[in-house]
Amino acid sequence: MAAITHPLHSLTLTSKSPTPRFKTKPFPKLQISASNKPISGRKLRVAVIGGGPAGSSAAETLASGGIETYLFERSPTGAKPCGGAIPLCMLDEFSIPPELIDRKVTHMKIISPSNLTVDFGKTLKPNEHISMVRREVLDSYLRSRAESNGAVLLKGLVTHLDIPNHPNQPYIIHYTVNNTIKYLPVDAVIGADGANSRVAKSIDAGDYTCAIAFQERIKLPDDKMQYYHNLAEMYVGNDVSPDFYAWVFPKCDHVAVGTGTVTSKPKIKSLQKAIRSRVLPKIAGGTVIKVEAHPIPEHPRPVRVRGRVALVGDAAGYVTKCSGEGIYFAAKSGRMCGEGIVKASEGGEKMIEESDLKREYLKQWDSEYVNMFRCLDLLQHVFYGSNAARESLVELCGDEYVQRMTFESYLYKKLANGDRWEDLKMGWNTIGSLMRCKIVGKGMEGFDPSVVARFGL
Repeated sequence: MAAITHPLHSLTLTSKSPTPRFKTKPFPKLQISASNKPISGRKLRVAVIGGGPAGSSAAETLASGGIETYLFERSPTGAKPCGGAIPLCMLDEFSIPPELIDRKVTHMKIISPSNLTVDFGKTLKPNEHISMVRREVLDSYLRSRAESNGAVLLKGLVTHLDIPNHPNQPYIIHYTVNNTIKYLPVDAVIGADGANSRVAKSIDAGDYTCAIAFQERIKLPDDKMQYYHNLAEMYVGNDVSPDFYAWVFPKCDHVAVGTGTVTSKPKIKSLQKAIRSRVLPKIAGGTVIKVEAHPIPEHPRPVRVRGRVALVGDAAGYVTKCSGEGIYFAAKSGRMCGEGIVKASEGGEKMIEESDLKREYLKQWDSEYVNMFRCLDLLQHVFYGSNAARESLVELCGDEYVQRMTFESYLYKKLANGDRWEDLKMGWNTIGSLMRCKIVGKGMEGFDPSVVARFGL
């Protein structure tokens, strides 16, 4: 679809002068009712900045719920570097059509620093798998669906956001399309513009630690691609990442080989070289078709709601430790935020305020997921701190009970129903493994082994 030029307001950039000059018109008036009062003659107007899973899910929910919705995406043909794994529950929950799925992973291998290899997935049922997608395919589909439900897609770069000085003033979105600067006044904003969110900066949402993910897409000869037909591999070790893991994930006609780190970002290329070296026999003869890198948040931002602005997805910091999973949580947070706005505004008929976003979005999100994020943060601290700890992690992953609990939690995004006796045995096995690896100590403070697998390793 061609870019849409919205009639509300525009500035035209003249290029003859070294110092850019602009032709301007007065801002159109947007009458904003007092908080929670009915809006006269129109619907609540919301801008969603960022057209990934978080933004598209928010925009679809808003538009379907009667909100006047504008979805901004700067690069619709681009693709975020991403492993591309999504849990089974997301297919039904977000109505993901099967043709978007490149591969159905039913086997995983976890390889330790000493090359101890554990088959992870022995407890999967016949109908269970991990779906692998390409982000450019998934994101494009979700944006199109948001459009079909009434959201207006604006293919432009949002440069900054003007914050109102008075409750009855609008937020002003500044964006560029084909060297033309435009403005859009709105009642509320959802920032879904990634780890380097400009929306977050506009509302002074605070900083957070970011990892960097580096990935190469490699097209393999047919015989080697067959090996990865339904297999994903995870490698741990100081050589490939001092604080995370490296991966080989199958895509439609190629594999994604990558790694990530927080503490050694300047060394990311050497870490990528190391993972290529470890998997060299399996990818020999392959051709690199794309190289990608992207920041990944390590924890939620200090502020996720301010005024009538809410952050979702990577902009809010919703990426789990240990696994680095973010697609499901991005889409889920976008939908939950959209639902909260629809509910608080009574289908776009009333103005909303900060307390509405905190009550209907943040409170709901935190009650459902905050413990999961804290648990995975602790697990990463315990198991990714040294090669000895990683050996222990891989050893534990060989336990079928750990595997079953992990996959039940990951695939369905809910606390798995465990067996108390098995939980107790798992706890003793965890402590025993850590003792053998000589890492029981300060890293174990606050650690409850019975929850190791319940939220997914």
